[in-house]
Amino acid sequence: MTTRILTEAAASISELKANPMKVALSADGEPIAVLNRNEPAFYCIPAATYELLMDRMEDLELMALAEERKGEESVKVDINAL
Repeated sequence: MTTRILTEAAASISELKANPMKVALSADGEPIAVLNRNEPAFYCIPAATYELLMDRMEDLELMALAEERKGEESVKVDINAL
């Protein structure tokens, strides 16, 4: 069975176990596919990349919520009445 690897860099589980920081730093900040028996088991990404992904996912969720609520009826409020 052929599996797509979505990164330029790859490392085996054995390499990761032997020296995790060496593997993590070997891709110069890019994601690394960690392989188990030549199949991708998971992807290792730098903390900054993960934070960026989480921020983007939150933005997409908020945009979807805003689009969903865009057609709802609005209520006029006088700031002085609050």
